[in-house]
Amino acid sequence: MAYTYDRDDEDTLKMAAADFGDHVDTATFSQILEMDEDSHDFSMPLVLNFFEQAEETFEKMDLAVASKDLPELSRLGHFLKGSSATLGFTKIKDSCQIIQQYGSNLNVDGSAEPDEAVCLKKITAALEEVKVDMEALEKKMKKFFESD
Repeated sequence: MAYTYDRDDEDTLKMAAADFGDHVDTATFSQILEMDEDSHDFSMPLVLNFFEQAEETFEKMDLAVASKDLPELSRLGHFLKGSSATLGFTKIKDSCQIIQQYGSNLNVDGSAEPDEAVCLKKITAALEEVKVDMEALEKKMKKFFESD
């Protein structure tokens, strides 16, 4: 029986070559790619729109940090965590979880953190990290999709 080459095989090879590392849960991202037909008409706009949405959310987070608005930071962290988890963007999801937790005056383990200054410091560090991770992931994703 002859081997047939299909889109799923091509995407698997491209993901291996893209070396997403710990930025992407490839099982989750593969499920998004499976929704595509012959091209990435579904997945590519979804991913690119996520990056636009993330940039807007980061701007709102910066304002919330400046105004020390922990509840808003928690809400924004939760929002972006959900979007990133849906796409399998693990590093972004994890940083947003930290932002959400400290925005709710909780440590990562769920215990109370009553010191607002500590929460803001942890959020600021997580926000800086997630921006760097986002930039790296965006480059990898654009490279992945431009090779179509």
